[in-house]
Amino acid sequence: MNVYNLAFQWTDTNKHWLIEVPIRIVAYVVVALIARYVLHRMIDRAATGRRGKARDTSEQAKKPPLLRHLRDRAPSAVAAKTAERRQQRAQTIASVLKSTVSIVMLIWVVLAVLNAVGVNIAPFIASAGVVGLAIGFGAQNLVRDFVTGVFMLLEDQYGVGDTVDLGEAVGEVESVGLRVTTVRDIDGTLWYVRNGEIARVGNMSQDYAVARIEMPVALTADVAQAERVAVEAAEEAIEDPALAAKVLGKPEMLGVQELSPDLLTLRMTIKTRPNAQWSVQRRLRRDILRAYDENDIELPSRQSRVYAMADE
Repeated sequence: MNVYNLAFQWTDTNKHWLIEVPIRIVAYVVVALIARYVLHRMIDRAATGRRGKARDTSEQAKKPPLLRHLRDRAPSAVAAKTAERRQQRAQTIASVLKSTVSIVMLIWVVLAVLNAVGVNIAPFIASAGVVGLAIGFGAQNLVRDFVTGVFMLLEDQYGVGDTVDLGEAVGEVESVGLRVTTVRDIDGTLWYVRNGEIARVGNMSQDYAVARIEMPVALTADVAQAERVAVEAAEEAIEDPALAAKVLGKPEMLGVQELSPDLLTLRMTIKTRPNAQWSVQRRLRRDILRAYDENDIELPSRQSRVYAMADE
């Protein structure tokens, strides 16, 4: 009888460890894998928007569902670039969400398995908090870069193809990551800028730009005539279809911007499409210079003043 009782107790204990515990562990792992798969699929669909209504061609419907409730600062003038920028932004945000889901599922599985085998998980949770705090202090620069990158993507501060001023680096954005943004400057140098080090961003490619044209003329020139000729030359130039596609408004003469002992400077502005202000400036300067020459408007000449002083 005693032998029978001992055999029964041994069998009951093994039934718990060899049947119940493995089944619970497998169930936890399967549930975590299924939840991870389902959540990843949902995030992918939210990032691509492939299951949206095919007949809905509105601007809002073209956005990935992940971005429809976020502000979009990308210029709508260039549809291909805007679509590419939206897709990259959605994919980057989706990768962050998928990584977060995977980490959360992994932590949950580990804690659930430890609990199933009878391990007290309270010390592990406390230790994890301490270790996480230590890692946070040790890798605070990395964490700051990551968090800043996430907010830059959510706020759409800039995207690929934008011309930006990040302080030390000024140029065209080639890639936007969670930790590093790469910018190609006018000399072809590729700058790697950590997101956490970006204190301010000047984006020259959002909504519209302003071409600022400054024309130096001699002090003896007729200012009213110089202003009129400059405006007429600019208005004639923007009639060119190639230039008209870049311009969003009429030229506005602001008048004398600067006065010095050698010359005075006239300033004129004109509203343009994003990233088009520099080409418009160059074209208008050329046409205004030609118009000044045709109308005998005197330009400043420092060299003649130097020669005159030498003769005296």
